[in-house]
Amino acid sequence: MAGSAATLFLEYAREGNRSRYEQVHFERRYALTNLLVAECVEGKGRFLDDIANGVWAICEESFWGIPAHVGAQKAGSGLPDSTEPVVDLFAAETGESLAWTYYLVGEQLDRVSPMICRRIRLEMDRRILTPCLEREDFGWMGFAGGRVNNWNPWCNASWLTCTLLVEPDASRRVASVAKIVRSLDHFLDAYADDGGCDEGPGYWSRAGASLLDCLELLHGATNGAVNVYDRPLIQEIGRYIYRVHIADDYFVNFADASAEAHPPAELVSRYGKQIGDDRLAAFGAYLHGRDREEGFAGSRAYTIGRHLPEIFHWAELKAAPAKARCLAMSGSMASR
Repeated sequence: MAGSAATLFLEYAREGNRSRYEQVHFERRYALTNLLVAECVEGKGRFLDDIANGVWAICEESFWGIPAHVGAQKAGSGLPDSTEPVVDLFAAETGESLAWTYYLVGEQLDRVSPMICRRIRLEMDRRILTPCLEREDFGWMGFAGGRVNNWNPWCNASWLTCTLLVEPDASRRVASVAKIVRSLDHFLDAYADDGGCDEGPGYWSRAGASLLDCLELLHGATNGAVNVYDRPLIQEIGRYIYRVHIADDYFVNFADASAEAHPPAELVSRYGKQIGDDRLAAFGAYLHGRDREEGFAGSRAYTIGRHLPEIFHWAELKAAPAKARCLAMSGSMASR
């Protein structure tokens, strides 16, 4: 990437191609996640140099988002203006990845070089923490008016992770959490009482499921003081995903998603447990049994905040009662 980063980034503005840059962008983050988890499991320092290389390379990037989203800058599409950090989905996710790296192996990285964690704190502050705290014009926040979509809980989950794990100033941390909660209210305000995801089941994993990411972070950080799992709307948003299941990987689809969807199994199960819905928990176990990937490393995702509970709950989920809540067929159809 180093030798062609500028022209690779420009491909989107020049010819509408976003995939070649994104492949390099995401591969770097997949690698960092896999190395981080490997180091946490083995704990012998074997992967620390490569983790340091990955962290440093990401911190050197001019823009943590992707070319298709750089148009949010005042400079418009083209090469990014590094003096105006904007927080899109993938800048926020990059922050989440570095926040967990900082939290899990920060002390070990200090032995490689104390400049690595210092650099994480610097880049995190200027790219995520300060822009999100000081600006209210990012559309996903909902403060500028208009209906928000799955960007809202997705970005907020990453921002909340960065705030809880990296923000050193207690007053800023409190202000950020309060702002995140107000932003999440805009997401909930857009939902009907039945909890239906108007973007379709293919988006549930980054709509309702990302809402759960936020609620779990808030619940854990406050030792359970923030607990809204008894709220009817929160419960209905979770139940939506099994209510639209047909069979196997197929769901009742609309909007622009595929009829095939792969909701995050562990998170579905955990959602069911938190709201006291055994059917949702069993559906999560069913999805887990259908998972074709052996281990998280093949999942092509790098959200570490989801990988960790998946690892810790794997044995429990594998042994849990599993059941699909498929749509019933009429007798006449079933007999054909």
